[in-house]
Amino acid sequence: MPRYAIYFVPPAETEFFRFGSAVLGYDCYTGGGIKRPAILDAEPKFWDRLTAEPRRYGFHATLKAPFDLAPSCQEAQLVSALHSFAGLGHAIAALTPAVQMLSGFAAIVPAAASPAIDELATKCTTIFDAFRAPMAAQERARRVASGLNQNQIANLDRWGYPYLFADFRFHMTLTSQVGVDRRDHVLATLQKALGRACKDPALAIERISLLRQNDANTPFRVIEQATLRSAR
Repeated sequence: MPRYAIYFVPPAETEFFRFGSAVLGYDCYTGGGIKRPAILDAEPKFWDRLTAEPRRYGFHATLKAPFDLAPSCQEAQLVSALHSFAGLGHAIAALTPAVQMLSGFAAIVPAAASPAIDELATKCTTIFDAFRAPMAAQERARRVASGLNQNQIANLDRWGYPYLFADFRFHMTLTSQVGVDRRDHVLATLQKALGRACKDPALAIERISLLRQNDANTPFRVIEQATLRSAR
């Protein structure tokens, strides 16, 4: 069974997308590999291991976490809903990306908080939930065992994902967990790589993407995009 997700994915032609995809070694538009930044070439095996997990998802920020499609729904309906949602009118958020460590992994985050991004994520979480199949008991047990608090368990049970609303933080993952002894090095390397790759990294969150993972052994890939209509 395929899985679907609603993500923000930067436009393929931007320096910012090329940077993030190069760090991961995967282009979620083409479904192919991509050469890493030269600054990472000194330790190729280290970076391969460190990016193996986020590589499966592509360079993105989650707006609606991966889900199985409800039996009563079809992919074409989800595609139609994506465009209908985009046309509703939204506050278009702008952000300046920065590389930070979040709970032990490196990610791109906004340099400043953005209520418009939080609002977009909340809308995606709630509106597209109509397409989500119920979570399997094994998946729930795995999530709960990771140490969720009561609010996160409630989110998991209602919306299929724990880190929502007050627990949501817009981020674009670049690595899996980094050992404490390597965190400063990894952070400094990625910050330098971003500075070299992107002369003007500022961007607007003006589109949303639908991605599909055909099976557990294949990565997510963009299958549809919709441009957000500004509420102004």
